[in-house]
Amino acid sequence: AKHKEEKTNVMRVLEQKGIPFTPHTYPHEEGVAVDGASVARSLGQDPECVFKTLVARGASKAIYVFDIPVEDTLDLKKAAKAVGEKSIAMLHRGGCSPVGMKKQYPTVFHETAEIIDTIMVSAGKIGYQVQLNPADLIALVGGTTADVTVE
Repeated sequence: AKHKEEKTNVMRVLEQKGIPFTPHTYPHEEGVAVDGASVARSLGQDPECVFKTLVARGASKAIYVFDIPVEDTLDLKKAAKAVGEKSIAMLHRGGCSPVGMKKQYPTVFHETAEIIDTIMVSAGKIGYQVQLNPADLIALVGGTTADVTVE
């Protein structure tokens, strides 16, 4: 029996805004985060199109969100430069999504988001992802794009 598709807050936001998306679920143990590359593979997705959401705090104490491909590493210097901060530090928050945060923080996507056809991000809950058009996602969160990963 197929369990009823749960809707996450992220999916509700996308529906309200009329943004088309495809929900995906992947198997996981309760409360255990799965690394993005394994998620990509289990969903048959190209890891280049599956983005993880990282939250950082700037020297000014402002909060920023960075979305980068799951197999990449955020370059803190490039990320700080992209948001005009002297420095930034990672905040540890797992399983977050760039959509539906309590506040809309400045959000920077890795520049490859402009060239891929589809992007997959967390739906705000472990085990749930949403796939949508990158341009729709960037527009929704008022995001920008920059090269923010370690070469």
